[in-house]
Amino acid sequence: MTTDSNIDHGALYNPDLAPTTAAQRTWTWYHFAALWVGMVMCIPSYTLAAGLIDQGMSPWQAVATVLLGNAIVLVPMLLIGHAGAKYGIPYAVLVRSSFGTQGAKLPALLRAVVACGWYGIQTWFGGLAIYTLLNILTGNALHGEPIAWLGINIAQLLCFLAFWTLQLYFVLHGTDSIRWLETISAPIKILMCLFLVGWALHNAGGFGEMMGAPSQFIEGGKKAGQFWTTFWPSLTAMVGFWATLALNIPDFTRFARSQRDQFIGQSIGLPLPMGLLSLMSVVVTSATVVIYGKAIWDPVELSSKFAGIGVGVALLVLTLDTMSCNLAANLVGPAYDFASLSPRRISYKIGGLITAGVALLAMPWKILASTQGYIFTWLVGYSALLGPVAGIMLVDYYFLRGTRLNVRALFEESGEYAYRRGWNPAALIALLLGILPNLPGFLNAAFPDSFAAVPDFFKTIYTYAWFAGLAISAITYIVLMRLARYPRSGANTARA
Repeated sequence: MTTDSNIDHGALYNPDLAPTTAAQRTWTWYHFAALWVGMVMCIPSYTLAAGLIDQGMSPWQAVATVLLGNAIVLVPMLLIGHAGAKYGIPYAVLVRSSFGTQGAKLPALLRAVVACGWYGIQTWFGGLAIYTLLNILTGNALHGEPIAWLGINIAQLLCFLAFWTLQLYFVLHGTDSIRWLETISAPIKILMCLFLVGWALHNAGGFGEMMGAPSQFIEGGKKAGQFWTTFWPSLTAMVGFWATLALNIPDFTRFARSQRDQFIGQSIGLPLPMGLLSLMSVVVTSATVVIYGKAIWDPVELSSKFAGIGVGVALLVLTLDTMSCNLAANLVGPAYDFASLSPRRISYKIGGLITAGVALLAMPWKILASTQGYIFTWLVGYSALLGPVAGIMLVDYYFLRGTRLNVRALFEESGEYAYRRGWNPAALIALLLGILPNLPGFLNAAFPDSFAAVPDFFKTIYTYAWFAGLAISAITYIVLMRLARYPRSGANTARA
């Protein structure tokens, strides 16, 4: 067993990145299941089915697509999570074995930047929920003219800052505080979901006509014969929704009591709750057509329809909901990633503060204003970026090293993972080749007017962006590593 005392405390080390001790390994299967329930139950997840139905799917096709996408992304989640549970190391350290002790900073930074964007967006959603519901309680007293250079009014800004500040407690108190939040919030969220479905069915007198709405892809529909051209990019988007967590899941599994705990907890906590949440959103929205005369997909807007104590309860649940998802999904990973850029100067806590600071400066309401119409382009787009990293990591850990790592060398600047001055050329080439084929398709999807001439071949590849990037990078990496005869020395198993 590799312990903190026999690891080099040099430039690549800090206590937050060091392997977890036996005393720190306290997460059971329930903690992992609760973690996922807490992350799944969020506003973006709730509205996923809406986007698929808008693309032409029937409610049942939309729910099945969400469920399948999450079952697929669970596979790399469990495989990469194995390393965290076995060696007690975070993603930013694990990726050193494939990219090199210095090269690992590149995939860590890629992961961190995406997470900062998500952290800001989720914080904006949380602040917006507070603003919307407080506005109801005050009789629309919070409405005001937007501040010219910000684009939002003073009340919206204060609600955003209030939610941002509220999350700082968990930023400063580490992963144990987040585990505590997820553990207590998971059952509350499940009860509230059951209540919401019961409320909808009672007030609508049943499921509503939406549940029986046919697919637009059937003969006579608006998109007859176009199911598969819509299904594949939609499935890729569903995989992309959790593509970031598929990489940095070792940040959590490093605290697992056993491999069994992380395996069972994640298997229970991710795909089924995502499918059930999508089904619930369709059922509830179908009922809103009957109750209010229009489909209401936004849970914040729906909460604004409640009266009396219902508004206060909705405010509390939406705040808890958004916070628990944001902290687990978008804080822990980048906090470790930023720490890995300069371990001597940046701790996990400072990395978390950097994440929160970048999210604040990014003014996420402006990001949403420019990308809201391209939500699936964004999801598919960054899955094209992160899929290749996952492919390289999986090949390195399972096919080249047989799950055996020399943990001590992961913290040595001149050890077996130093490659060429800390960079592994094979990983860099594989990453580049995995990203490039998806670039033309991304540009066409994001800027169709400017890149209309992109050949259909590249558009087709982009449809499978995460899958294509993962496969290309994985094959390229293993070929180059075999040619270079890596790994060149036997790796030592540090923790069984």
